[in-house]
Amino acid sequence: MSVRRRSVQWMVILQIREGKYKDVEGVVKIEEVDGEELVKKFAEEMEEMLGRKMKSVKVRRLAEAAEDADLYHEYNDTMEFDYYNSMLINTVDEDGNPVPLGGEFPLEENEHFNKLPVNTQQSNIQVPTNVYNRDPDIVNGVFMSEALNDVFIDNFQKDPTLTWQYFGSATGFFRLYPGIQWIPDENGVVTFDARNRNWYIQAATSPKDVVIVVDVSGSMKGLRLTIAKHTINTILDTLGENDFVNIIAYSDYVRYVEPCFKGTLVQADLDNREVTHTHTHKTHTGAAALGQGSLCNQAIMLITDGAMEDFQDVFEEFNWPERRVRVFTYLIGREMTFAENVKWIACNNKGYYTHISTLADVQENVMEYLHVLSRPMVINHDHDIIWTEAYMDSVLFNTQAQSLLLMTSVAMPVFSKKKETLSHGILLGVVGTDVALRELMRLAPRYKLGVHGYAYLITNNGYILSHPDLRPLYKEGKKLKPKPNYNSVDLSEVEWEDTEERLRTAMVKGETGTLSLDVRTSVDKGRRAMFLKNDYFYTILNETPFSLGIVLTRGYGQYIFTGNVSVEEGLHDLLAPDLTIASEWTYCETDIDPAHRKLSQLQAVVRYLTGKEPDLECDMQLLQQTLFDAVVTAPMEAYWTALMLNTSGMEDGVETAFLGTRSGLMRFHLFLSLPRSFLTSTDKENMFTLDHFPVWYRRAAEYPAGQFLYYMPRQDTRGIGDAFTEQTHTHTWTQKTFFVLFLYPIFSAIFSRLNQISLNDRFISLFFGEIDGSVMTTLIRMGMFKSVKQLSSSPPSPASLSVTNKMSLLHCYTPSFIFQTSRHDPYLSLLASAHKKKGDILQPCDTEYPSFVYEPSVKETNSIIKCGRCQKMFVVQQIPESNLLMLVIQADCDCSRQYGPITMEPKECDRMRSQKIRRRPESCHAYHPQENANDCGGASFISLSASLFFICLSFSALVS
Repeated sequence: MSVRRRSVQWMVILQIREGKYKDVEGVVKIEEVDGEELVKKFAEEMEEMLGRKMKSVKVRRLAEAAEDADLYHEYNDTMEFDYYNSMLINTVDEDGNPVPLGGEFPLEENEHFNKLPVNTQQSNIQVPTNVYNRDPDIVNGVFMSEALNDVFIDNFQKDPTLTWQYFGSATGFFRLYPGIQWIPDENGVVTFDARNRNWYIQAATSPKDVVIVVDVSGSMKGLRLTIAKHTINTILDTLGENDFVNIIAYSDYVRYVEPCFKGTLVQADLDNREVTHTHTHKTHTGAAALGQGSLCNQAIMLITDGAMEDFQDVFEEFNWPERRVRVFTYLIGREMTFAENVKWIACNNKGYYTHISTLADVQENVMEYLHVLSRPMVINHDHDIIWTEAYMDSVLFNTQAQSLLLMTSVAMPVFSKKKETLSHGILLGVVGTDVALRELMRLAPRYKLGVHGYAYLITNNGYILSHPDLRPLYKEGKKLKPKPNYNSVDLSEVEWEDTEERLRTAMVKGETGTLSLDVRTSVDKGRRAMFLKNDYFYTILNETPFSLGIVLTRGYGQYIFTGNVSVEEGLHDLLAPDLTIASEWTYCETDIDPAHRKLSQLQAVVRYLTGKEPDLECDMQLLQQTLFDAVVTAPMEAYWTALMLNTSGMEDGVETAFLGTRSGLMRFHLFLSLPRSFLTSTDKENMFTLDHFPVWYRRAAEYPAGQFLYYMPRQDTRGIGDAFTEQTHTHTWTQKTFFVLFLYPIFSAIFSRLNQISLNDRFISLFFGEIDGSVMTTLIRMGMFKSVKQLSSSPPSPASLSVTNKMSLLHCYTPSFIFQTSRHDPYLSLLASAHKKKGDILQPCDTEYPSFVYEPSVKETNSIIKCGRCQKMFVVQQIPESNLLMLVIQADCDCSRQYGPITMEPKECDRMRSQKIRRRPESCHAYHPQENANDCGGASFISLSASLFFICLSFSALVS
């Protein structure tokens, strides 16, 4: 085996006893962190922030402005009104003239809106391609909603942290502020329809229990069956995690589309909807949340071409007179023979009938059922505020930590106030605004939580809204894509040591409390492991469906180290050229005043401290810590410079030295002018980010004092062909980690004879597992996904991994894993099989694989491994004051042919897991006595299969 020159990273957590520290030790103190007070304070600040967002959409703002505008608007079916269409703005025809609905629309890049070109003085209109942009309903609605523009601007001026504000109209257009240029897809099509978005659907209706019944008899074939499937998928797209659903197919007999869902309703989260989308045959799915349903709106969706039997008696017995189960009917195809019969079903069961003859008809016709379900809410004028589950903001794919890519929306329905339309319950649309979760999580700053601490949010259903271990993307080729179930990952899948789910249960119920757990947690994307004692503190966020939790780790997480120096002294050292601070942390709030948005955090701090920007809102506690750290670490710059100038005082090949502190401050010095991605914005693992402390900082904080820690940082952040070993040396000061220092020397002497040793990966893993007392074998559970193709991301190999968290549903996306071996590679690789199977879908399940944890009490051991007709002798010896083992193996016996690849197929997913506790939304609007049920698309007489509808109506007993 050829030998490469390797770099070693020396890290020292310094005990500062001399120099500047002596000047300030009199003002240094250590404070214990009160987790209960901290989570309460964070919750109050988050409630205040979210309250401002709710205020912007509540009555007297957007909702009332839209309703008043409609009240005083007289509909004109011949109205002509030119508006700014977001697809057509700033475009001209062949003669250089603005195209209709286009015109000049100034756009300017804006830092607050992810550097997109926007117009903060004007909203504009987006219309889906399948909606005619000159339709009278569109033109009248756009004209009426012009009144919202001034409210958008006023809201943004009062709360500059607001992001996108919008109005989704029931007629199909979408008014967005600030105005933007809408980019169609590669086919020139705009498929975005606000009425399909979760914020619209949840605001427009109360939670729903839906049974979709689809006719698959002999007459339903070809185009009819294609339209029926598209109708099912469109209905599924209107459901969210507070809704429940099942699909039943019928011909001569009745069957469930997904056998695992037989006889029950499943929660319509993204994971279950994706499964159901693809299935008209036997399918596989993730765990299904089962049980009583939403206990609110109940509906049957009948999709048929009209062939029926008599079943009126079933409705009379099971659904009349209350008619609590609404029935919506969709007549498929051009044949109208059975139209009157299908209408009768809907009109006599408080539903709605539609006729769908082409694929283009599906979207608009499915939307009608939402208008019917919204009637009780509209008639009562109940303006319920809703908050959505997390969803992806694709703009941020490459700019933020994955766990902070997500958004949530707050929305409110808009109703017609006209008296003549009261009994019809006309929904005008929904107003809303987005909240970036990264902005919400800034209110729980990292420095207050400590090196391993973190904050997280979950929904009323127990799904993660934000969590450091949530990684919602996977890589396909060069593109990042959302994982299928990225916003329906349960808290129990990441806080997996809570086997009794006490933490999850308490948080879902909205309780306030604390819990302690011994945890195994991973760093460096699962390659490194730590054993921690964590204290969890949690509480509810009032007026939202969310709960907040924070984690403090026993030891360094329990305390905070503070000191005080003068601004003048601190500012002088803060301006040193070798110093930076965490760019993603909020030392000063730069997003309030547009003039501050181009400032870096270091620039903002300096301008605030020098009095040039006194109006900046800054975190004084964090600034105080940062100034203190700048002062006491200032001598490092001179020390490193002296080392570089004095070649005899520095080991040959030292490349980089750097230091970090809890305040996010870093000092670094380059000894060699080598190009490195280390400590740059592209190397997130080794930087202070909003998501985590650097991996070298985290590992050092838990390593025994006075010993060196070596490990191999991730290759993909270092450049091909380079291998680095990180060396850490820890000291403590009053049992608290203070500073972290790194050096990069290059050395190779210790490995100079490795080319005489023949290593086999399978062999290494075997004897490490078999040496009695020298290692501990542990089974680790990892989330896996079956996939139609090999993906580039793989979990860590057992040889490099000790113990990792159960990142179930988060990390892995491969059909099976093979432990492949190579004589030329000293590290065990874990590779995905490349076979493909048409129809496979990405889906989660759990599997187990072995990993090894070194037992430091064993200093040396030796043994013999038999390899066919020969045998190998080996010696393993601990290198003192380090985590290294020196392995010497007899090289004249080749064991590589003795062991083939180990294939570990994922376990079959648990399809029917018992229902987890969830907190249902408080409001429900399922009935109103003034509702005009005759507005149903028509009325007549009918008949249909009694046995089928007995099954469907029996769901009302299940969910009641």
